[in-house]
Amino acid sequence: MLKQDTSFDQCIKCTVCTVYCPVAKANPNYPGPKQCGPDGERLRIKSAEFYDDMLKLCTNCKRCETACPSGVKIGDMIAVARSKHAKHDINIKTIRDFVLSHTDLMGTVATPFAPIVNAVTSMKPVKKIMHKTIGVHDHKSLPKYSHGTFRQWYKKHCQQQTKYPQQVHYFHGCYVNYNHPQLGKDFIKVMNAMNIGVQLLKKEKCCGVPLIANGFFDKAKKNALLNTQNFEAVIEQYNSTIVSTSSTCAFTLREEYPHVLKVDNAKVADKIEYVTRFLLKAFMNGNTPKLKPLNKKVVYHTPCHLERTGGSLYTIELLKMIPGLELEVLDSQCCGLAGTYGFKTENYDTSMKIGEDLFQKIRHAKADYAITDCETCKWQIEENADLTTIHPVSLLAMALAD
Repeated sequence: MLKQDTSFDQCIKCTVCTVYCPVAKANPNYPGPKQCGPDGERLRIKSAEFYDDMLKLCTNCKRCETACPSGVKIGDMIAVARSKHAKHDINIKTIRDFVLSHTDLMGTVATPFAPIVNAVTSMKPVKKIMHKTIGVHDHKSLPKYSHGTFRQWYKKHCQQQTKYPQQVHYFHGCYVNYNHPQLGKDFIKVMNAMNIGVQLLKKEKCCGVPLIANGFFDKAKKNALLNTQNFEAVIEQYNSTIVSTSSTCAFTLREEYPHVLKVDNAKVADKIEYVTRFLLKAFMNGNTPKLKPLNKKVVYHTPCHLERTGGSLYTIELLKMIPGLELEVLDSQCCGLAGTYGFKTENYDTSMKIGEDLFQKIRHAKADYAITDCETCKWQIEENADLTTIHPVSLLAMALAD
């Protein structure tokens, strides 16, 4: 049975959510999560005419939900309102939103021609044209594609995974498959060092979060249904844990499917784990791979969706177990990119204002690497703080003893 959304009647009007909202701080045009969420919902149930397009300024970072003392699912409320009431005017920016959100389609088309696609989208004249036409800000660099997918690489190496006594199923997501297969390879390297084999789902689709953010709710729900069916199949056949290396994918698969997309994932939600939680439990149960000292200084940025679940504690404790590592946990908030949000010309200034404090802290830290669990946080930090940013799993892979 699907979980019910928390009623807006539980809102006590304390406005803590608005104080904690990064968009409300950076953009005075945004009314804030309290007005857009619980207050707005009271009006919207009377008439759809009360829907306000200002809801599109919400980044879906969930920081309002993290702060709410009453457990009101404010971000979900705003997302559901957008799915029900937002107008979908067909204009040239619809092309941009389609391209940014349909990651499986764009990745499939782009990866065979990755060197050409990457070169073209990096050219200043092309950026200027995209800025003036479809509304992708010319100060942003679009994510680079890999020449070949992670799944293609895995097919050549999957046979050796069967020899391990314990197995997990890996939800790699679009980012690993099309943009950064190395993270998937690092994940397998760490798992194998722990005597755990890695299997892929027979089929998976984008978790749906960029589709939700850009208003393509029907497509997001189709993806959610397909993914949930595949999860149920592997759990029924193998009783396998499904591990994700994306903090946002893991959050979406577990939390947003029932609350935002109304897809019943009750049979599988408890078997979906973000990777650092899975690893830390294994380490604490004695399955720790041999690690060598890294002797590096790193700064750690907590992604919003991971903070929402309380999962940053697992990442931080895991990083503390790497010998020789000097770890600084940043008192940081949202990086500002919020998936596709910060790529859009109308959101760029807000995005940069949100992230500026984080960028300054990273610049002043004089670290060797920034660490974060979220791929879009990585893009934002590398572009604006000029520091190589890697996933905790990739850092663990670096620390594995030969």
